[in-house]
Amino acid sequence: MKSFENNAFFWQKLDTLFLANKLVIIKEKGEKHAQYQNLIYPVKYGRLSGTNGGNDNEVSVYRGSLASDRVTAAIVAVDILKKDLDIKLLSGCSEDEEVEVLKFLNQTDFQKTIIVRRGSELPSWAITG
Repeated sequence: MKSFENNAFFWQKLDTLFLANKLVIIKEKGEKHAQYQNLIYPVKYGRLSGTNGGNDNEVSVYRGSLASDRVTAAIVAVDILKKDLDIKLLSGCSEDEEVEVLKFLNQTDFQKTIIVRRGSELPSWAITG
């Protein structure tokens, strides 16, 4: 059921969430992770102020170098040490930056991630009113 996979309305809602809340940059590109010093941020990293991304944290965002205010992808991360599942947004990331973020997030044995890239389909079941 491909239409369930990349609903344009889902991405529209992510854009609304992204644009309606302030992105607060926590780490600049090239900075080290606070806990794992061997991990270097490949792009800017921040959180959307006033949102809830789970685990009492705001929604995480990896901000690339492109001049775009669209959410271009979402990353689903599973962490067996924390016993949690987390969604992270990508905005303004080039394809190369997306790959670098994936490499960054998949470096450890306890966390693994996948990427869901933006789609543009409008399935009939998703249209209301």
